[in-house]
Amino acid sequence: MSVLDKLKQMLKGHEEQASQGIDKAGDFVDGKTQGKYSSQVDTAQDQLKRQLGTEPGQERPPER
Repeated sequence: MSVLDKLKQMLKGHEEQASQGIDKAGDFVDGKTQGKYSSQVDTAQDQLKRQLGTEPGQERPPER
């Protein structure tokens, strides 16, 4: 079982909190870099949410 699979399993039922944590971490990085890399941070946030299945309104892919 990969690390990503373990994270998905741990987050089951807590998708909203995980999404908020991803947003908060991105805001922290933006603050520390004074927004210099905000587009890259936004892309990373979106990709992480997609991989973890925490995007609002997104259907989670079937578990294997």
